[in-house]
Amino acid sequence: MAPVCDGQSRVLILGTMPSPKSREVGYHYGNPQNRFWRVMAALWGEEPPRGREACRDLALRRHFALDDVLASCTITGASDASIKDPVPNDLRARVLDRAPIQAIFCTGATSHRLYTRLIEPTLGIPATRLPSTSPTNASWSLERLVGAYRVMLSYLQD
Repeated sequence: MAPVCDGQSRVLILGTMPSPKSREVGYHYGNPQNRFWRVMAALWGEEPPRGREACRDLALRRHFALDDVLASCTITGASDASIKDPVPNDLRARVLDRAPIQAIFCTGATSHRLYTRLIEPTLGIPATRLPSTSPTNASWSLERLVGAYRVMLSYLQD
């Protein structure tokens, strides 16, 4: 899946790998059960976007880029625990050479662990781990997720 970014993007948010549903609908965090877009909209008091273009518009208008840690892997469904043979994305070519990124955030433990192991040693930029917005992380309420994601707002204020 192609990254979402432009010359105004200041924060890079990384998932592990697009879920089967996200690949099916053609955009990051496209599974309606995933709370990512509700969290991001809530940071600015907006209604959650619906559909690929509305989600892309929110990301670009609010200056956050989206991509994934992995270019490919062997995975069963959407289970990060089943990942084998991970191949990292070239984030420099895909995003960092195209956008003035000031901070990198990983959505969940697996994306952060893989970023730290596979990308950070060559890129030299640490990432901040955020909680997963996946429905499998049901112990985190929407309100609690929004609170955790507020950490990126200092980079995103106009």
